[in-house]
Amino acid sequence: MEHNFWHSKWQNNEIGFHEPTGNPFLVKYADVILNTSPALPPRIFVPLCGKTRDIAWLLSQQCQVIGAELSEIAIQQLFEELGVIPIIREFAHGKVYQKNTLTVFVGDIFTLTKNDIGPISAVYDRAALVALPEALRAQYTQHIVALTQCAPQLIVSFEYDQNAMPGPPFSVSEDTVTALYREHYKVECIERSNLEGGLKGKVNV
Repeated sequence: MEHNFWHSKWQNNEIGFHEPTGNPFLVKYADVILNTSPALPPRIFVPLCGKTRDIAWLLSQQCQVIGAELSEIAIQQLFEELGVIPIIREFAHGKVYQKNTLTVFVGDIFTLTKNDIGPISAVYDRAALVALPEALRAQYTQHIVALTQCAPQLIVSFEYDQNAMPGPPFSVSEDTVTALYREHYKVECIERSNLEGGLKGKVNV
C-alpha cells in the first residue's frame, strides 16, 4: 500500500486492525520464537508493528523487542500505552524510539539494514505479510530474510475469499507463505482455525 494510506489510517484513528488485548496465537505458540536461540534474552523482531499489545507481552517474557513501523503516531501511542517515555534519536533512515529493552524504528521497513537492527533471534509477523498487496510480498519476504539472517518466524495469516473484501488485511494462504519462504525455511502450518465473527464482520476466515 502507499505510505499515505497507512499514515491516514493512524491520523484518523481508523485502526480496526489493531487488537487491543494482543493475539492469542502468540501466547499459545510462543515457544516457536522464544526457544530458538541460546541468546538471552531473545531478540524478537516485530515488522510493521503498529502499537500492538503483543509487544507488552513479549517484554513481560524478558524479551528484547525490535519493531519497525511506518507511522510515528502509532509508535508514540505504543510508548504512551506502555507508560514509558522513550529516548528519541536519529539514524541514517529516520528516527528510533528506545527505552529499556524496546526499540522501534520509524519509517519505511525496506530502508532498514541488518546493521541497524542487530542480531535477531526470531521474527513475530502478526500483521505484516497480510498488510501488503501481492506485488510487494516477494520483496518483503526477501528483505526479512536478509534483515534477520533467516531467523525463525511465527506468522499469523488470514485466508478468505479475496473477492468478498478488498483488504487489507489481505488473504495470504498457506501455499502462498510456503512459496514465498520455501527457499530459506521449512514452512509448517501449526494451526488453522476459523475467526469468530469473521474478518471485520464481513467475511468468513
